[in-house]
Amino acid sequence: NAALAHYSPSNSSSRTLSVGEMYLFDTGGQYLDGTTDITRTVHWGEPTPLQKEAYTRVLMGSIDLSRLVFPSNTAGRTVESFARHALWDVGLNYGHGTGHGIGNFLTIHEWPVGFQSNNVPLEAGMFTSIEPGYYQDGEFGIRIEDVVLVVEAQTESREKPFLTFEVVSLVPYDRNLIDLSLLSSEQIRYLNSYYERIRAHVGPELRRQRLEEAYEWLQESTKP
Repeated sequence: NAALAHYSPSNSSSRTLSVGEMYLFDTGGQYLDGTTDITRTVHWGEPTPLQKEAYTRVLMGSIDLSRLVFPSNTAGRTVESFARHALWDVGLNYGHGTGHGIGNFLTIHEWPVGFQSNNVPLEAGMFTSIEPGYYQDGEFGIRIEDVVLVVEAQTESREKPFLTFEVVSLVPYDRNLIDLSLLSSEQIRYLNSYYERIRAHVGPELRRQRLEEAYEWLQESTKP
């Protein structure tokens, strides 16, 4: 069902999960201190070489756009191809937008922020999703979605402010689906830094709530 990018469950299409296939879950909620929209894809068994490469290239696109530094007043459509480049390299693509604005107690897909041609230029303080993917009809679907905050970037130049993204979704990616040989050293450094942030912010909260099983899973899932 995850091969359908905007799948909705029904009694006629419900299926039992198994360890032999990929599982995509797109989830979120509205809380007093913010709205979440996050997608992860996992495989509890042995992924095929294509599944592993496709997932890794989706992750590479997510990383490349998330760590991008760009001039202020840049339109999202100008930079969204950074999320597709690793897929394009091998002739893969996805047929939906790369991200959308995130409302606060409003709509999860909030116009006019995002990466489409009709979205406004990006400014510090905006929240948007970054969500590249890949879908093979009738077989499997992959999507990685994080909520990011547009922030000013620290650059050596003293020209007008440049911007970048700060990922605020703190959930590990599935190590079982990552082909490290495809990642650059910069992408691996980014992943390790991200995992350190997850441990620092989420780990103590799991301990405070005495969720030891979840804490042990987090430690295992965020090893360098």
